[in-house]
Amino acid sequence: MIKTLLGSVRQYKKPTLLSPLFITLEVVLECIIPLVMAAMIDHMAGETLTPIFKNGAILIVLAMASLYCGRRAAIEAATASAGFSKNLRQDMYFNIQDFSFSDVDRFSTSSLVTRMTTDVTNVQNAFQMIIRLAVRTPLMITFSVIMAFSINVKMALIFVFILPLLGVVLFGIVLIVHPIFVRIFRRYDAMNNSVQENINGIRVVKSFVREDFEKEKFYEKTEEVRKDFTRAEKILAFNNPTMMFSVSLSMLLVSFIGAKIIVSTGATELTTGELSSVITYGIQILMSMMMLSVVFVMTIIARESANRIAEVLEYKSTLTSPDNGKKEVLDGSVVFENVKFKYSKRSKRFALSDINLEIPTGSTLGIIGGTGSSKTTLIQLISRLYDATEGTVKVGGIDVKEYDLETLRNGVAVVLQKNVLFSGTIYENMRWGDKNATNEEIEHACRLAQADEFVQQFPNKYDTYIEQGGTNVSGGQKQRLCIARALLKKPKILILDDSTSAVDTKTDALIRKAFLEEIPDTTRIIIAQRISSVQDADNIIVMDGGQIVEQGNHEELLAHNGIYKEIFDSQTKGKEDDKNA
Repeated sequence: MIKTLLGSVRQYKKPTLLSPLFITLEVVLECIIPLVMAAMIDHMAGETLTPIFKNGAILIVLAMASLYCGRRAAIEAATASAGFSKNLRQDMYFNIQDFSFSDVDRFSTSSLVTRMTTDVTNVQNAFQMIIRLAVRTPLMITFSVIMAFSINVKMALIFVFILPLLGVVLFGIVLIVHPIFVRIFRRYDAMNNSVQENINGIRVVKSFVREDFEKEKFYEKTEEVRKDFTRAEKILAFNNPTMMFSVSLSMLLVSFIGAKIIVSTGATELTTGELSSVITYGIQILMSMMMLSVVFVMTIIARESANRIAEVLEYKSTLTSPDNGKKEVLDGSVVFENVKFKYSKRSKRFALSDINLEIPTGSTLGIIGGTGSSKTTLIQLISRLYDATEGTVKVGGIDVKEYDLETLRNGVAVVLQKNVLFSGTIYENMRWGDKNATNEEIEHACRLAQADEFVQQFPNKYDTYIEQGGTNVSGGQKQRLCIARALLKKPKILILDDSTSAVDTKTDALIRKAFLEEIPDTTRIIIAQRISSVQDADNIIVMDGGQIVEQGNHEELLAHNGIYKEIFDSQTKGKEDDKNA
């Protein structure tokens, strides 16, 4: 895990190394200062002030040098930690871009967001403390103990006995608190998932007047986080009193034993200045232990965050481009050979089974089926958003697994059931299909998708700003813009996943007519709930329970007198009833 995370330090190695270097210099200077102060105190009883002025000047130089080193260490640590966190987020984000749908399902969207925000912040804070305090404290403790021993062994032994006791307390706190923080981050994921679900479905929540229910659900999630944090903080609360007790006890013993030694030996074994320096070293040692305890607390919190970040960084997508993958999709033909698919290896049931299907290039395939019949799952195998569990999917006569992923997905344009527009102008949204598309090409694609008519009615036309998620356009307008965006890819295969459900039948017919006239060589796959959307297709399949149960053109399927006929009759009967009414 540490090796994985350190790989994100990269260009910030220099400040990462400079910070400990300046910290080391600062510690050395701070450990020299008490010795100079001791000499200055011991010379105060002398007849001349020269040694005092001399030592005072040395103290000023040492203090200024220590201040400079401390400031530089802080600057370098801040630079390194901020850069490290930037690289972590960047590396995670870039790796997530290669995730398949199943990979995202495995982690969950809310968990990935938490890892890129809260977890990275925790690791950033811990990293900054490690390259500063975690370096400073052991050095300060070591140097201060050595200096204390060089002055008086008996006095130094006081610190030697207290340090192990503090170490045991710190280690015990770590063992108890770490499992709690592991649970806290799981609860964070659940809480963020609740927030994301609520915001995405806010219109549904308000439509059903379920605000109170959602508030109660969120309250329960936050209460769980609060209880765990409170429990962890109660345990961590033992840390500071233990430290302060140790400091007070040490100072009491040092003062008592030191005064006794000075009086009994006539200041021959220990001088007043040396006692002062030992007290200073004692304070430095115990303050360093307190800082070390803070580092331990941050490390405890960050440890689980680091594991979660490393999990994302180390994860290799289940879908990858093969070495020397095919760089060209020859045509839009699609073949399914004995295809079976399930979302997880642990799943007992196949979402798709026994799929055998041929779609000639330039033809139109209609797909009809009830909710949950795996229509969308079927078409997602074509562009390798998922991989078939068994069997083979071929595009242009070649197994999709042999294609370079970018080449394959550029050859297949999918207008998903959940249409998404991004914040920006209509022109900017359209260039997701082709970043080099001219304004004329964009407007032509919009005319094919029957979007140009309503765009021209906007005050700013194609420069109209689309809000995030396309909230300032209607569902039908959003669908037509997404279809236009897909057309700009000039794909070999165009897949419409129930993406005309929000447009009227007349507009739907105009879109299909434009496809036949303008992109006759493009294979068109249309998933729809309305028979009218697919009845002109060259071939229509009816899906049920993840299988193809009927196949043929419109007339053949009506003659078959099966599910397709039932759907047709129910939809046409509804229209006849409306006319009679």
